[in-house]
Amino acid sequence: MNPTVLLSALLATPDSGSQGFDLGKMMAIIIASIFVNNFVLARFLGICPFLGVSKELDSAIGMGAAVIFVMALATLGSWAAYHLLLVPMGLTYLSTIAFILIIASLVQLVEMILQKFSPALYSALGIFLPLITTNCAILGVAVLNIDEKYTLGYSLVNAIAAGIGFTLALILMAGLRQRLELADVPPAMKGKPVAFLVAGIMSIAFLGFAGLGG
Repeated sequence: MNPTVLLSALLATPDSGSQGFDLGKMMAIIIASIFVNNFVLARFLGICPFLGVSKELDSAIGMGAAVIFVMALATLGSWAAYHLLLVPMGLTYLSTIAFILIIASLVQLVEMILQKFSPALYSALGIFLPLITTNCAILGVAVLNIDEKYTLGYSLVNAIAAGIGFTLALILMAGLRQRLELADVPPAMKGKPVAFLVAGIMSIAFLGFAGLGG
């Protein structure tokens, strides 16, 4: 594969094919992915790890970093697989399966890295780390990049911004849940019930960002 193909794909703008980023479009993608179309609070993707790992702030930050890493690499792999393999071979109907296989492989890589270099975080994330494989937010980013016809550069920007938005939602939720541990919450509302209620209020609050980024 010629490296110039990937380089030109990274730098070309979708509309004109010329080299260089459209800074305005890039900022619109970043703002939209983090705030306006937050994958947890607006698109309602990745709810399982959002509720499961947001009990402790440290675990939330670790999960967020892992998701950003996997989202970025999954976007790189899925974009390349789609445009360089599936499209030329006329196998675009296999894109979802291909994306899931790429994501699963990357999650195994992250799991091995954390187990080797950060056993404490690996234990804290527990079952939710391998569940990144089934985190529909990551698959959603890969599919969205293809549907929006983003170049590789814009796809990576969108993926990293979406991961930051996911991490932001996790951190906010973790902070609120830690405060709720000290609050006088009715016994029937403790745990998941109040977590769902807080998540709903956060989602409504994020509606205030509607209209930003174009």
